Amino acid sequence: MTNDSYISLTYSPVSKTPWDIESVITALSQPRKQAFRSCSQERNYVPLPSRKILFKMVDKLRGALFPFHFGNPDLRETSTHYFIGHTLNESLQLLEHQIQREQSLIASENQVEESKIREKARSIVQAFAEQLPEIKNLLESDVCAAYDGDPSAKNLDEVLFCYPGITAITYHRIAHALYRIDSPLLARIIAEIGHSETGIDIHPGATIGNSFFIDHGTGVVIGETTVIGDRVRIYQAVTLGAKSFPRDESGSLIKGNPRHPIIEDDVVIYSGATILGRVTIGQGSTIGGNVWLTRSVPAGAFVSQAQVREEIFDAGAGI
Repeated sequence: MTNDSYISLTYSPVSKTPWDIESVITALSQPRKQAFRSCSQERNYVPLPSRKILFKMVDKLRGALFPFHFGNPDLRETSTHYFIGHTLNESLQLLEHQIQREQSLIASENQVEESKIREKARSIVQAFAEQLPEIKNLLESDVCAAYDGDPSAKNLDEVLFCYPGITAITYHRIAHALYRIDSPLLARIIAEIGHSETGIDIHPGATIGNSFFIDHGTGVVIGETTVIGDRVRIYQAVTLGAKSFPRDESGSLIKGNPRHPIIEDDVVIYSGATILGRVTIGQGSTIGGNVWLTRSVPAGAFVSQAQVREEIFDAGAGI
């Protein structure tokens, strides 16, 4: 059973199974506990977006963006325009259906007309499609940055096919475009597909400039309000996270506040570094491996683990 279509279910008596699970089924069928209801939104039961379909959508979209790599292997120059048009149309149709589901979920408590939902979904897809040329330009700059920054890279084809950092940033740039045009749930699902495919966790809200390169990549975490400039390179296990989580008067987390780092142009962050809070890493800086950093650093700085330990020691000696 999937949520890709409506399915009529006929209940089969539990007595036909080899297990005594009637009490389990009854317990699982009970309404939500009050504690769960209090931190979740009640909704009418509408079909949810499908992770499986969104994976297929992104796969087709990659074929439209890079037809000679992820499209038809027998593609020729003369048939490229047709192939891109056909593949892009299929991808956008899949996306529109999923956006309709997201918009239906949002509108389920507000009695919004179905025609309005379809109209909103169509406008979101159109806005997304118009961003694709810029997304392709950004991705091409990312591929070139990976090739230029890795002496083991033999050619651009290898980078496109084999580098998890390129796969991750591809998912991110698609997810970020949807995040910006009022499709946050689909953006998050696509981001999590990229996370599961690569081990690289980039929130779709993060803003990332051109020529971005994640080398190796496993364990990288980039938070929602992170801002990354141009020509930035980071290595595996880097965390760009939040230092604290402010709460309102009722004790609930305040969401959406800028709480992640700003990484300016031409910064290099080596493996295992952790940078927390709304701090700024100045242009051209280098952050060494395994550094724990919760303060801003000026342009052109070099921060090593030894320097951080020395600063902590000096601060303690002055107390």
